[in-house]
Amino acid sequence: MAGLPRCELCGARSAPLRCPGCRLTYYCDVSHQKTDWVSIHSQICHLLSPVLRPQPCFHSEKDRKQGKEQLLRKQESLIAVALSRAQGFVWAGQPLEAIPAALQALRSSSRLLGPASLQLLPICLLLAEASTGAGRPRQAAKYLSQAQWIVLQSPDCSAALQSKLHRGLGLFSIAEGNLDQALYHLANDVYLATAEFGLNSVEVSGGYFHMANIFFHQNKMDAANSLYTEVSSLWHAWLLSSLQRHQRALQARAEASPFSEEEEGSEDGTTEAQRERGVRMLSAVLELREQGPLQHPGETAQILHSLAIIHYLGLDLAKAQELGMKAFDLAKQLPQQDSLETIGHLLELINAQFSHTT
Repeated sequence: MAGLPRCELCGARSAPLRCPGCRLTYYCDVSHQKTDWVSIHSQICHLLSPVLRPQPCFHSEKDRKQGKEQLLRKQESLIAVALSRAQGFVWAGQPLEAIPAALQALRSSSRLLGPASLQLLPICLLLAEASTGAGRPRQAAKYLSQAQWIVLQSPDCSAALQSKLHRGLGLFSIAEGNLDQALYHLANDVYLATAEFGLNSVEVSGGYFHMANIFFHQNKMDAANSLYTEVSSLWHAWLLSSLQRHQRALQARAEASPFSEEEEGSEDGTTEAQRERGVRMLSAVLELREQGPLQHPGETAQILHSLAIIHYLGLDLAKAQELGMKAFDLAKQLPQQDSLETIGHLLELINAQFSHTT
């Protein structure tokens, strides 16, 4: 029995189907093969053979070193693709599709780094999140237990990673209906994120947001509204700073010599993952503010402004302009119109970018 191939998806030993491409992965039925193909296998089939098959014998130390470096790059590439696919499916609300890609990332990382590596922690938490979303609480609990074990094996685990663990445990507790336990973990998430990143960091906002959702469903509206406002304020302040960094980078490029080498990449300090989290959180708060019995026009304008900045930094100019105009129109109706200038400046940047790209 030990030598029989296992199903790539469920681990079952009866796995008669083999991928005709890499000829290294097996499946117990066609549905598992199709699910894995859609999730991740179509992207990495060509990478598996050079990564998993025995390495050739090298005739010199130089060749051996080069072969080892090439193997490492292929392994890292495979993990990066798998993680990106898994995260993308989670963001798109497709947790079932995320699971095979996340499993591939976990297996590959374990082979490369060892089962107790702290770098496995975010992957375990992603698997727990996807499993919870897919209605598989037992699997989610298993990955959370693995994440806790990794932390226990790592006395030097950072507050940032411990914060992520508590958030994962909090979200699982919410799904299980254990709201008191969820609040305990989310409070720890906020405390640890604050210790690592500072009181005013957007990394703290996730814990506040999920705590606010709990209070909202418990009809504790004062606590919920206070935390939602804190989430909106944290993101707005951080995004204004990111926009300023973006402007400085644009100015520096405009003043640079035409003969200097131009560096690629974003210089505003944001990542795709951060922008995606911001859109998800702020859109949820915006919906609550727009549909709630109490009007919060100032905060609503602030959220619209924040979302416009996110889409501008992400180069979705049409969406940025739409949200920016809504923010501007709402801000004009406020007794205090301090925000009109900053929103108007963003609209000028968006229009200038439109002109530059057409």
